[in-house]
Amino acid sequence: MEKESRVVFRNVGQLYFPQTRVECHYSLTSDHPWTSKDWIGLFEVGWSSVTDYHTYTWALVPEGYTKGTNVNCCALFHAFYLPRPSPVEYQFVYVNEKGEVCARSRNFTFCAPKPLDELETMKEDRGEEEEEAEDGEEELLLVIPRAQLLQSRLEVCLKEQADLKQALKMAKGEKEVDEKSRTEARREWEHEREAMAKEISELTENLRHNCETLKKMEGKHKVLKGTLGHFTRLARDVKYTQESLSTELSDLLAVKSESQQRIGDLEDDIKVLTDRTNETNTELERMKERAKKLSNQMKHEDEKRKSLQAENEAALAEVRALQERLESSEHVAEKLRRELRELGTQQGHTHTELHQARLQVARLTLQLSEEHLALKEERANWALEREAYKQTAEIDKKKLQELSCEVQRKEEWLQEERMEREKLEVELGRERDGNRVLLSDAKREVQELRASQRKEREQQRLEKQGETGPNLEPRAGEGKLLLLPEVINPILSELADSPLW
Repeated sequence: MEKESRVVFRNVGQLYFPQTRVECHYSLTSDHPWTSKDWIGLFEVGWSSVTDYHTYTWALVPEGYTKGTNVNCCALFHAFYLPRPSPVEYQFVYVNEKGEVCARSRNFTFCAPKPLDELETMKEDRGEEEEEAEDGEEELLLVIPRAQLLQSRLEVCLKEQADLKQALKMAKGEKEVDEKSRTEARREWEHEREAMAKEISELTENLRHNCETLKKMEGKHKVLKGTLGHFTRLARDVKYTQESLSTELSDLLAVKSESQQRIGDLEDDIKVLTDRTNETNTELERMKERAKKLSNQMKHEDEKRKSLQAENEAALAEVRALQERLESSEHVAEKLRRELRELGTQQGHTHTELHQARLQVARLTLQLSEEHLALKEERANWALEREAYKQTAEIDKKKLQELSCEVQRKEEWLQEERMEREKLEVELGRERDGNRVLLSDAKREVQELRASQRKEREQQRLEKQGETGPNLEPRAGEGKLLLLPEVINPILSELADSPLW
């Protein structure tokens, strides 16, 4: 049963050359249970059994591979085991140790490479000053072999690859530095967040304590408000009592004034009586002298004095009662004044405590609002910092993705250039082999021509020796100069026109 989701073939081309090795790129997912007996086969399209492979190779993984992770791998098919160029389509098939097919690649064919003796026409590269100076002149065209052009392009590509590797290395270094700085910044941020959390917990504790104190103060305020209401009612009652007492006091004062007037009258009467008593005493003294004579009158005077004393005692008792009533009214008035003073003092204390409570509540409210505002500012700063960190992380992630994409594109391009270079190397090898064969044939022909020249010279020498004698023998060098250039020059011109030169 195929398990295509576990193994994926990558960068499979449409054409491959059998003269060079073929690289098969594939990816193993974390769900694939890789073993060392997994293999990749090269099958013709339409195969029916896993034993119908043309060739195969073991599915290798990089060093340090751990099971359960995603990894990119590459398998090599050597040129000796590849099929010959034909229109038959092939495909890569991944088979595990149980003989189950895990993945299939797209179809491709093997074909022979095109000859590389084609020429490319290019414009000559000039500097800007030369171009400005030679605008009126015609442009020069350079005709160079395609292999040389591809070789130069390959060198440029290799140089760009080295530059890209250097840039990637620098980018990785910068990334490590950024990660270190980000780690340090995150550590500092965590430390600041812990300190901020601790400070927030302390502020929360203080806020809870302040809220409890505020609740207590509100309860006390309510109690004070109730007490104030009670005191207000008491004040109203006291006021009403004070009004009644004032009325009664005014009545008592009126009574007192009347009593004082009456006392004054009684005092006048007492004075009169005292005068009368004095007069009576004087009269008694006179009467003592006249006692004997006026015994009857004295008895009458005694009776009258007794009656006057009784009246005087009654008046004194009434005065004492009025004084006691006046003293009691004064005590009541003094008691009422003292209660009024106590109520006024208590009301003043209540107002003072209420004002202090209001001030403390206002102070706590202000402190709470300041702490809440500071907390909002810290949250806003923290949100801005977090957003900045997120944006920085996203920018770094985008840069890394762009670099990864660029590196992957360059790797694919380098892979294609490598394949093309291998094709060029194969073609150049073939051309070198052909040129070597041609050169060996030319050498052999030259040797044969030299041998035939020697034979001809020997025959001519013998003939001339027989006809003219030994003094007329021609020099071998002259015949060689006349015959060899005519034979060798066409061969050398043919060799100079070949792509090897």
